[in-house]
Amino acid sequence: LGQHRSADESFTMALTGDSIINRSLSVYDEPQYLEMIEVLRGADVAVTNLETVLHNFEPYPMAESGGTWMRSDPKMAEELAWAGIDMVARANNHTGDYGTLGLELTTKYVEQAGLVDAGVGMSLAEAREARFLETSKARVALISLSSSFANHMRAGRSRDDVPARPGLNPLRLKTTYILPEDSYENIRGAADSLGQFTDLDGQPRGTDEDKPGQMNVLGRNFAVGEAPRVLREPNEDDVAEIMAVINNASRLADFTIVTIHSHQNGGRRELPDDFLPVFARAAIEAGADVFFGHGPHILQGIEIYQGKPILYSLGNFIFQNETLLRLPSDNYERYDLGERSHVADFNDARYENDSKGFPALQENWEAIIAVPTFKNRQLTKLALYPIDLGFGKTRQVRGRPILADDDLGKKIMADLTRLSEPFGTEFEYRRGVGYVKLHARD
Repeated sequence: LGQHRSADESFTMALTGDSIINRSLSVYDEPQYLEMIEVLRGADVAVTNLETVLHNFEPYPMAESGGTWMRSDPKMAEELAWAGIDMVARANNHTGDYGTLGLELTTKYVEQAGLVDAGVGMSLAEAREARFLETSKARVALISLSSSFANHMRAGRSRDDVPARPGLNPLRLKTTYILPEDSYENIRGAADSLGQFTDLDGQPRGTDEDKPGQMNVLGRNFAVGEAPRVLREPNEDDVAEIMAVINNASRLADFTIVTIHSHQNGGRRELPDDFLPVFARAAIEAGADVFFGHGPHILQGIEIYQGKPILYSLGNFIFQNETLLRLPSDNYERYDLGERSHVADFNDARYENDSKGFPALQENWEAIIAVPTFKNRQLTKLALYPIDLGFGKTRQVRGRPILADDDLGKKIMADLTRLSEPFGTEFEYRRGVGYVKLHARD
């Protein structure tokens, strides 16, 4: 008699970071590139964050974007599928760059390419929900969310026959700026002199009399503390709803993957913000088998929690934000560029001829592909493939990944070792691949 599939056999995932894709992948044939493609294709499931929208300029750009208004040719979805990608996360700060129509068209082209996507929807419930991939070995759930977004991108609910707002799966954060008392009082005095604590009728409002040591000035929260720091607190309703989705998915799938797009950091881009480890561990406790992040465009550390991998940021996978076909006027106006200026002029102005910003930051062009292996649904191996996105190359070359050479691979793994020290994670490096040292306690 035939046997039904079993998730107890070996199952591998290939996890990648941000994909801003504007150039074909299928035309290249370098050995170290094709070997990297085989890493993706050889996994039972491969996932990336699609940090762009797909359309032919039918929609108009919103007044606010994730920075540069991202747009890619719809056929880029097919290029990702060619490379072996099976599932794409859609919740990020560029999800709504071209509004609801841009979101809907992206969904159309992603699904036409056979990719399973998560993190967006025509309502909050739809944006929150897990999406599932059927494989011959196991059913895989993907939950995608973002803590970085323009507010119009956030999906909403229907009520009183008012239609729901399409958008992304949000994790809202309350940000409070903690200051020593003297600095706090300086801001309080300046705000008072500007009339921030009186309403239009001259009546007092917004003072810290009800909550001493706390105030809101120009839409920002301030509080008194011993040392300056930024405190970010996730919205409790968002956390509860997302954890419920994770728990539900974990009982409907063999493996549950949770991924977050987060620009927030712990003072430096290479450090996760304090809220993120707390949230990631809660996701594991709710039923996630893997948690991985992206957004800062550089690597962050790795933690093994209750035997499950947490990868705080995988960095970039494809970073082709300089070869967009068109940009809206808003991008040019920011740099006082006139009508005869084009995309290359915008790049030159933004990055001061590659002397600042992303082109000048080496770590922006170094990343990993993480390949966890599960046996009997337990993590048995976590391989890390260092990739090189072409730091120092021209903008029409850089941004496409290949496997890193040995020297760069050792450098990337040394960086990752340093970043993972706070989590007690150790690595070894063999023949161009890094491996997490898994211990019985994990």
